[in-house]
Amino acid sequence: MSNVYWPLYEVFVRSKQGLSHRHVGSLHAADDQMALENARDAYTRALQGLIGLSRLRFPRGLAGRDIEAVARAPLWQAGMDFDHGTGHGVGAALCVHEGPLRISRRSELPLEPGMIFSNEPGYYREGEWGIRIENLIVVAEAPDLPGGDARPQYCFETLTFVPIDRRLIDIAALSRDEALWLDAYHTQVRDALSPHLDQTTRDWLDGATRPIVQSSV
Repeated sequence: MSNVYWPLYEVFVRSKQGLSHRHVGSLHAADDQMALENARDAYTRALQGLIGLSRLRFPRGLAGRDIEAVARAPLWQAGMDFDHGTGHGVGAALCVHEGPLRISRRSELPLEPGMIFSNEPGYYREGEWGIRIENLIVVAEAPDLPGGDARPQYCFETLTFVPIDRRLIDIAALSRDEALWLDAYHTQVRDALSPHLDQTTRDWLDGATRPIVQSSV
């Protein structure tokens, strides 16, 4: 596993061949492939939570505690949850965990345009394994929608341009809207990064960001 690149999920993988490090927890299994299969459902649900929060529109005046359930709901549906907050504020040359901005059950600060947060649902099974998927997002004013009320709404724009590794995704479990979001995000990643890469790396990126909708949804 030492030569395998893990773009956006952080995980320990423990097999008979040893331990590969990315974040907290471990996947106990006979081999690396079995370890990945054991975490597929939880990883997909964490990804659905990240996508749900990324796509959210919400009225002005809501705080982090008012929207955090969106990122947890896919895990809740399977009787799962995570103990950390969904997102924390990110400072500019200050602190990577910068308060009082948070997307958590404790946050009472209303969200405002320009606030930058992490969006990082995950899942940890004590003594077994753990997963975290993370992007950075910024609060923005949502565009008006035809037929919508004339009231201010906000949305999130994604700031992180790194492909989400699809080897743990149960593509069949994604809704069409979730799959379309993933494809659109990967198009952004490819367009942003490709001009700065050599041909070998560009070829890898093309494969890592290829669409899933046309063949799988």
